[in-house]
Amino acid sequence: EYPVLKIGQYPLPKKQLHQLIESCDEILVLEDGQPFVEKQLKGYLGIGVKVKGRLDGTLSQDGELNPDSVARAVGKENKSEFGIPSVVEMRPPALCEGCGHRDMYITLTEVLKEEYPSHKVFSDIGCYTLGANAPFNAINSCVDMGASITMAKGAADGGLFPAVAVIGDSTFTHSGMTGLLDCVNENASVTIVISDNETTAMTGGQDSAGTGRIEAICAGIGVDPAHIRVVTPLKKNYEEMKQIIREEIEYRGVSVIIPRRECIQTLARKKRSK
Repeated sequence: EYPVLKIGQYPLPKKQLHQLIESCDEILVLEDGQPFVEKQLKGYLGIGVKVKGRLDGTLSQDGELNPDSVARAVGKENKSEFGIPSVVEMRPPALCEGCGHRDMYITLTEVLKEEYPSHKVFSDIGCYTLGANAPFNAINSCVDMGASITMAKGAADGGLFPAVAVIGDSTFTHSGMTGLLDCVNENASVTIVISDNETTAMTGGQDSAGTGRIEAICAGIGVDPAHIRVVTPLKKNYEEMKQIIREEIEYRGVSVIIPRRECIQTLARKKRSK
């Protein structure tokens, strides 16, 4: 019913465009992404042909095209058997059920919110960044890889207590060790939580350079071994974890807490492969 020109090249095919506009006085541009071709056509065709698309509001200015949106644009509403609500409930990403990061955040936030109302938690880049979302609402900042430890140190130097950093095992070996070294050199009063899921989970489960060696690395950098605490983040260990968190927050120096439990997704893949 409508003449169609599919463009798969640039510069625009002028000959085919001239043939198209000879038979119509309106052009609807169906273009995923930014309206690049639509802008070019408006200048190329002049005012004689009306160009419709994302720019004039015929199509949504963002998002993907689909059969329903195109049908509305050409005046043929798609009579779908199942209606699509105009407002879709938000479904933000969340930590997996059974993830050790969840248990870490539950215990950490209980201690901090109940006993240290002036606290700040500086997080880093990884799955655990999702601790910023409900129901945890656990972190105050996330800037870039490695920033958690250095920001916590800066806050502690400025008088904040307690200053807590949360970083993952793979991010720690990527760009967190230098921040820890700075903390040790300055004997900063910071509590660093290295949430160790024994993999680089966010990008597909690659091996981490520090797997199984995080406490040895921290000791090698200069952290007092008495204040490198390894815990297993499970519900049955909550009281033990909270007591360790309290003790290390109260220690006026560099302390490292390592909640260690294998990524739940990695564990599931291993079980399926057997």
